[in-house]
Amino acid sequence: MTTTRSYPITIATDDGDLLLRRLRETDAEALLAFANRLSPHDLLFLRRDISHPKVVAAWIEAERAGRITTLLATRGEMVLGCATIIRDPLSWASHVGEMRVIVDPSMRGKGLGQKLTQECFVVAIDMGVEKMTAQMTADQRAAIAVFEGMGFHPEALLLDQVRDRDGKKHDIVILGHDVAAFHARMTAYGLTAAI
Repeated sequence: MTTTRSYPITIATDDGDLLLRRLRETDAEALLAFANRLSPHDLLFLRRDISHPKVVAAWIEAERAGRITTLLATRGEMVLGCATIIRDPLSWASHVGEMRVIVDPSMRGKGLGQKLTQECFVVAIDMGVEKMTAQMTADQRAAIAVFEGMGFHPEALLLDQVRDRDGKKHDIVILGHDVAAFHARMTAYGLTAAI
């Protein structure tokens, strides 16, 4: 996948500047260290448990093959956040991208999640995505509020959809955002350079 934005770029957060770059094949150890700093409940944001080397290897392979697009926020070699867009161009939902954003606990409340989400919109527009979805457990109210503040709206609640490591089931909220309408409004106001 190519984008009109060239990476890496520097992004400002309330905890200083970070480098935002594409996922590389050499990032496995840094991703595993990142995953190990997340709580088991944080990992429920994702479809797979990224604390396992086999899952990280599959993630890197999917990026290499162009099936997903991942941006990492880093300081040196340390991964402090990531944003991934998953899209299946061969499915009936080829116009939809699923966004997954997760931030290191030390960086929460410092604007990184919002920056990663905004950058996903830039990438999504470049990819031709018309609608973006995000999912999280229903009790992750702060994350839901961040997404709603960026124009996402609740679309579905899936009861007992995921099971954590202790066997406890959690409901999943699916949020959606009309990227095409957002981009059209930005274009109409001459603000596409802002994104």
